[in-house]
Amino acid sequence: MQKYKVAGYIRLSKEDKIKDESNSVTNQKLIINSYIEKNEDLELFDFYIDDGFSGTTFDRPAFKRLINDIESGKVNCVITKDYSRL
Repeated sequence: MQKYKVAGYIRLSKEDKIKDESNSVTNQKLIINSYIEKNEDLELFDFYIDDGFSGTTFDRPAFKRLINDIESGKVNCVITKDYSRL
């Protein structure tokens, strides 16, 4: 069975830090790792973390690296805590 090369994408905006702990970088990593561990066809390639960046722009360093790795074939699956993170 071929495994998916997974990018775990995490984003935490300045507003998220104020609101609650459930969106923390650590919590998002735990959620993504837990999902990967439960699915044997998934293999984590790397985490891409934009801490303190708004989702209203694509001008985020880790997001740009993620797109680059997708285009170069290093990653063929992206997992986030929820769509709002992307």
